[in-house]
Amino acid sequence: MAVTETAVATDAAILLRNDRDGVATLTLNRPNQFNALSEELLDALQAELDAIASSEAHRVVVIAGAGKAFCAGHDLKQMRSRPQQEYYRELFGRCARVMLSLQRIPQPVIARVHGIATAAGCQLVAACDLAVAAEEARFAVSGINVGLFCSTPAVALSRNVARKHAAEMLFTGEFVDARRAAEIGLVNRVVAADELDSEVQQLADAICAKSPLAIRLGKETFYRQVELGLEEAYRVASGAMVCNMMTEDAAEGIDAFIERRTPTWRGR
Repeated sequence: MAVTETAVATDAAILLRNDRDGVATLTLNRPNQFNALSEELLDALQAELDAIASSEAHRVVVIAGAGKAFCAGHDLKQMRSRPQQEYYRELFGRCARVMLSLQRIPQPVIARVHGIATAAGCQLVAACDLAVAAEEARFAVSGINVGLFCSTPAVALSRNVARKHAAEMLFTGEFVDARRAAEIGLVNRVVAADELDSEVQQLADAICAKSPLAIRLGKETFYRQVELGLEEAYRVASGAMVCNMMTEDAAEGIDAFIERRTPTWRGR
């Protein structure tokens, strides 16, 4: 069993990485700041996502948080230390690149959520492909409480939940609990805190058991078609199905189904 754990090359070890059986777990490691997304943490996340994206050995990515919270959003003290338009433009652009990378890398990304996920932390949950939450987790896009509308978190949030649910969260800044988050589509599963790791592992194992090529092609197509009109979406999806059917994995999977045996994936 291959297990490694390293701190990303930053003095404060603000991001930890654990690799185990094809699953890369990235743990936000600023517990005293409730894992607020500082410039340095965003850069560390971007570097790791870029590295993992090109790795065929990694099948799933898990985003987790150390300490009492998942992520409390941007580091407001750091943001206020440089009240300059160009700085803010660069900062939010940097954050957007991380969020886009979560969807653009070929591996499915699972958010492992405990404690609070607020503002850009809620955005981080919404930007992940899947999310598993502990029963005590709470979610909010709370920028409005300090006079700052969560416009960038709204991008990911409004692509996960219905408009009126998203608007209510954005306009009020109020928390929703884990069960409500599941009801409106922000998270997939809610479990007791002591079952969180096993539930995340179960979900990751289910993905790892599938054809890595089909998962890679499927994730790319899913996000391409979901923003298109119906006719164009079918055109894109049909093209993807044709390509997928011509792969060795599809032939192997179908033959294994017909022959009632376990497929052996080749990744081709």
